[in-house]
Amino acid sequence: MGNELNRIADAMERLAPISSEEPDFSKNDVYLWSVMPEQLEPIHNFNALSIELLHGINNSRDILLRNTEQFAKGFPANNALLWGARGMGKSSLIKAVYNKVLELEKDIKLVEILREDLSSISRLLGKLKKADERFILFCDDLSFNNDDTSYKSLKAVLDGGVAGKPENVIFYATSNRRHLMPRDMIENERGSAISPGEAIEEKVSLSDRFGLWLGFHSCDQETYLNIVTGYCNAYSLNMDISELRSEALEWQATRGSRSGRVAWQYFLDLAGRKGINI
Repeated sequence: MGNELNRIADAMERLAPISSEEPDFSKNDVYLWSVMPEQLEPIHNFNALSIELLHGINNSRDILLRNTEQFAKGFPANNALLWGARGMGKSSLIKAVYNKVLELEKDIKLVEILREDLSSISRLLGKLKKADERFILFCDDLSFNNDDTSYKSLKAVLDGGVAGKPENVIFYATSNRRHLMPRDMIENERGSAISPGEAIEEKVSLSDRFGLWLGFHSCDQETYLNIVTGYCNAYSLNMDISELRSEALEWQATRGSRSGRVAWQYFLDLAGRKGINI
C-alpha cells in the first residue's frame, strides 16, 4: 500500500513540477503566473490601450496613475480595488497605467495571477521578493463564492506582517462586486448566523485591505457618445457627427447596454468598414 501511494505521489509531482529556476526579469516586462507547472510565463503580445483613449473615467485614471508612479519610484502606495459596472474600463485602465509608467520607470513589471490560482500566491511572492524589480500583481475579475477559501491566501498577503506582501509588490484587482462577494450571499449569512456580524466579517473585510477603492459606474448616453468620438479623433476617422451619433446609438440599442466596451466594439466595426487599421 505504501509503495502504491509513493507511486501516486511521484506521478502527481511530475504532472505539476515546481520550477526552482529563478526568472530573468530583464528579458520581458509582462508575465502570467502559471501553476501547471509553477512558472512565470512571459507575455510577448501584451494588449493595452493607450491611456489617452480611456474617456469618462478621468478621476480614477488620475488617482491610479499617481499611485502607480509613487510605487514605481519606491514611495508608499496603496493596493487598489477597481470595482463596478462591466465594460467600463477597469482592467483596461490598469494595463494602460502600467504602460504609461513603464515609459519612465523601466524596472517595473506586471504579473497577472488568475483568481483560481490565488491559493499559490505565497509561492509566487517568494519568487518576486528576491528580484530587484518592482511588480504590479494584477488579478482580473476577482470574486469569491460561499465555499471558496482562497480568499484567505489573499487576505494574509494584504494584511502584511512577516509572511505578507513584499515591499517590491503592489496588488491591483478588478471586480464587479464592491465587497468581492454576491449580495445575496452576504444577506443569507447575516440571516442564518448566530452571530451575523462575525459570520460575514472575515470575507467582507477582505475588500477593506485595499487602500484605494475606485468605483466604475454605467455611463450615460453623452459619455458613451464622447467615448466613441474620442476613438474616432485618436485614429483620425472623419465622419459626419450626426451620422456617427445615430449609428453609435443604434449599435448600443442592439446590445441593450452602454459602456466603454460597447463603444470600442462599435468603433472596431466602424474602423473595419472604413478600412482603417487599429
